[in-house]
Amino acid sequence: MEVFEIANKIIENVSKVIVGKEKTIELIVTSLFAGGHVLLEDVPGTGKTMLSKALAKSINCSFKRIQFTPDLLPSDLTGIYYFNMKTQEFEFRPGPIFTNILLADEINRATPRTQSSLLECMEERQVTIDGITHRLDEPFFVIATQNPIEIQGTYPLPEAQLDRFFMKLSLGYTNKDETIQMLTRFREKNPLDEIEAVVSKDEIIKVQEIIKEVYVSEDILEYIYEICNSTRVHEMVQLPASNRSFIALMRASQSLAAIKGSDFVIPDYVKYLAPYVLSHRILLKNPYIVKNTRTVDVINEILEKVNVPSENFAFGNANE
Repeated sequence: MEVFEIANKIIENVSKVIVGKEKTIELIVTSLFAGGHVLLEDVPGTGKTMLSKALAKSINCSFKRIQFTPDLLPSDLTGIYYFNMKTQEFEFRPGPIFTNILLADEINRATPRTQSSLLECMEERQVTIDGITHRLDEPFFVIATQNPIEIQGTYPLPEAQLDRFFMKLSLGYTNKDETIQMLTRFREKNPLDEIEAVVSKDEIIKVQEIIKEVYVSEDILEYIYEICNSTRVHEMVQLPASNRSFIALMRASQSLAAIKGSDFVIPDYVKYLAPYVLSHRILLKNPYIVKNTRTVDVINEILEKVNVPSENFAFGNANE
């Protein structure tokens, strides 16, 4: 089955539960296929948990949700070794991190110590406990949420943690027509209970390997470099895009190209994805000096200034 067919099946299936958010669902699928993780910054009640569950059911994967709180310990995530009195041996009791899709709800409510326990899991797909390394099951996909309006009792995610997230997205509120449609769906039953798996876990793993084979020309690589490197010389940026950002933007472009049914990346994919991939990875010097300029505004400004490769020049060697 082609990548775009698998993607469309997932998007259509999740859209039976989540109304009017096909664009965001496509971006989440793009991240999943690229092997990345997603940070959803949104107000409560917009469907973040419902979306995560619908995605897990659609790809027939295990799903676990963790409510992050200030008293949550790293071992509550990763698991512990405990002494079994019957066997007189230490045994490992895995935590909820051992799943395919993990919903880290309100991640910024946990302490930095607990937040940091996700770093190894998200980057290396493994967890080390008492000096013993345990591999996580594939695929492993983290959807973390945070509330943008609450301040008390929260611990802002450090830059190193934010850099682990492939994209930062938002569902947002539904409009009138979408809300009526949502109410109609939920009037008699929960549509989440009705949907079934449309692809298998093995197909997702296979797709993640196919994504890496999507052709990226030298001109597109240079375009990605110029976009990311521009954050390093921009007068408003204190912390520019990391080297991980370069790879993330390339991999996201490959993933979206495959989802669109193409076997090569075009500049439009890079330009479209750059704000979602880069805006949370940069830090501005002083929000008061730059007059409340958002990081996404800086990325959009950079995209307007960086020269876009011409189609013929960029893809002339795509079939070689």
